Amino acid sequence: MKRDWQKMGAAALLALGLGAGIAIGPAPAQAAHKTVMMVTWSGCEDVCKGVRDAIAGNNIDAEVILRDAAQDRDKLAGFVQEARARKVDAVVTWGTKVTLGMVGTIAEQDDPDFLNNIPVVFTAVPDPIGTRIIQSYDWTGRPNVTGTRNQTPESVSIKSIRRYMPGFDHLGMLYDPSAPNSIIKVDEVKALADDLKFKLDALPLDLDASGAPTVASIAPKMAALKAAGVQWVYLGPSPFLQKNQDAFTSAAVQNGLAVLSPDPHPVTHSQALMSVTARDYDVGKLAGEQAVKLLKGAKPGNLPVLAIDHFAYLVNMKVAKKLNLYPPAAFLQVVEKVE
Repeated sequence: MKRDWQKMGAAALLALGLGAGIAIGPAPAQAAHKTVMMVTWSGCEDVCKGVRDAIAGNNIDAEVILRDAAQDRDKLAGFVQEARARKVDAVVTWGTKVTLGMVGTIAEQDDPDFLNNIPVVFTAVPDPIGTRIIQSYDWTGRPNVTGTRNQTPESVSIKSIRRYMPGFDHLGMLYDPSAPNSIIKVDEVKALADDLKFKLDALPLDLDASGAPTVASIAPKMAALKAAGVQWVYLGPSPFLQKNQDAFTSAAVQNGLAVLSPDPHPVTHSQALMSVTARDYDVGKLAGEQAVKLLKGAKPGNLPVLAIDHFAYLVNMKVAKKLNLYPPAAFLQVVEKVE
């Protein structure tokens, strides 16, 4: 079964009219009153279909054109120039690299190399504040930029574990002490412990002489979490842990620990048990709804960054069998299973 987070095949993209440079919307003979340019980093996923459907569903007479950077930053400058030349009514950017390439940081918002007078909606940007794209979620600090948030709130993740395991009360984390984002995530989760009534044990990975975390420390640290009574382990946003997801998840399973990942990849391609994530289509539809507001005359700088509020639950049933930890029948009705 094809799922929302998987990339669509070439045939499917062509059937949907989503190939690079192909217009989505009225045929050329029927000139659209509005033009939206969507810029992606590496092909068009279900996000693009969500954007298109949101615009079409609001009866907006608009043409949506796709431009794909094919993972080449140098192409983004050309897309900036093209957006200006076409005088597009709005631009939707997908991902941090594309967004920075199209609008730059707050400090660069007056730089002529970036879009500063065309309305822009960003999406699939994990940390737009930390990357200095915006000032805050309530007020972007940029007159032509708004966006969407698709990160799963940590409170939703904890509540999802409890839906899976009603008796859950002890979470573990391994984190990279050399990565600020990894430390920040531990603090975010720790801040929820009292309200959501769970205990958190977070252990730093060992660092080598160069200050980099070591793969060899994952297994003994995981065993230490098990010895402390941890029931689930949270796979945080560490590039090191994401790169070494197999070592992380296999060590967890060997110790009888379930892994929750905000990213579906460790569930579909490794041994994480569950992921709570926004579907790509829903992410695109939310971005499309923001674009509709702009096409109707709303000022981007006056719009808060919208947060997605419904998520998909993905469970690796092979791992559930290894751990002898199956979802309760009621929860099983809403999860999407990876066999």
